[in-house]
Amino acid sequence: MALKKIIHVDMDAFFAAVEQRDHPEYRGKPLIIGGDPKSRGVVSTCSYEARKYGIHSAMPTATAYKLCPQGIFVGCNFERIKEASTQVHEIFHKYTDIVEPLSLDEAYLDVTNNKIGEPSATKIAQMIRRDIYQKTKLTASAGVSYNKFIAKVASDFNKPNGITVVPPEKASEFILNLPIRKFWGVGKVTEKKMLKLGIKTGHDLIKYKRYELIELFGKSGPFFYDIVRGIDNREVETHRIRKSIGRENTFKEDILDSIRLIEFLESVATRVETDLKKEGKKALTITLKVTYHDFTKITRSITAPTYIYRAKDIILYIKSLIPKTLIGQKAVRLLGISTSNFQGEEEDKYGLRQYWLPFKPEEIAPRIDFL
Repeated sequence: MALKKIIHVDMDAFFAAVEQRDHPEYRGKPLIIGGDPKSRGVVSTCSYEARKYGIHSAMPTATAYKLCPQGIFVGCNFERIKEASTQVHEIFHKYTDIVEPLSLDEAYLDVTNNKIGEPSATKIAQMIRRDIYQKTKLTASAGVSYNKFIAKVASDFNKPNGITVVPPEKASEFILNLPIRKFWGVGKVTEKKMLKLGIKTGHDLIKYKRYELIELFGKSGPFFYDIVRGIDNREVETHRIRKSIGRENTFKEDILDSIRLIEFLESVATRVETDLKKEGKKALTITLKVTYHDFTKITRSITAPTYIYRAKDIILYIKSLIPKTLIGQKAVRLLGISTSNFQGEEEDKYGLRQYWLPFKPEEIAPRIDFL
């Protein structure tokens, strides 16, 4: 089977770049998108000048101000952001209709068979970056390879305004030298666990057998086993399936009163029910999200034995999760409920669900060598 040609395009500090383009007085200065630092907001994104001070997305704006009091704090001009995003995505479709948007400012493109008949994915990536700048006066970075995982990691290598190409013959070297935090699917918790096991790079990860990774990381195990060997058969999906439905809210003041918080969660459950009905979905997994007054974040999840969508069922499971939190003991600044694991996602044609079950090593799928 012929290898695909995949491009991952990621705009550079998109929200901040739009503001700096539209306001010359912001250029070359630390710009933080997130509003008034005296508010309870968080940083959406920031310019590269601000990142030098350690500022990053999801950081409280108050913390960002402490790190860089001379920074410029502005809200998000969503209309201008949306306009620029539309222009960028129109450029993508100039070259291929196999486009998978990940957000307003990034997407995967499958250019194996493209509209202009260009055999070089690298040349197409360069054309796209050129077109984006000519149309929007904004820069984009790109990663080019034969699968989604490598293309996405590569797009981050030469930011801002760069391109990284990883052909099949260079993929093994590229992956094996990656720090483990660069692997898709490795968050803070998984990274901590891997580092404790001595897994620091791809060189360390590839030493583990498939069944060992399943035992250590559950359903993510087979994925880690494959991607470290350069195997990622995910298609570029033109219509992405929504993986979760939920609501959350940041309070104007921290709340300690558990009764008030439970009343709020009941109202959130009602809104989630409305969203589930609108999408025609039922879920198995219910998740409670809590951010405390000190910005510590936790999530607690439970999987129901049957699919649910009604608020009264959702809140029943949420209440069972509350004792696993510090609600009522520690002031809360944000609460949220999300639902996932929707009906139909993991069912076969007979309606039966299938799970990875790590029995004996010989019963697990055999090793697949790097292509």
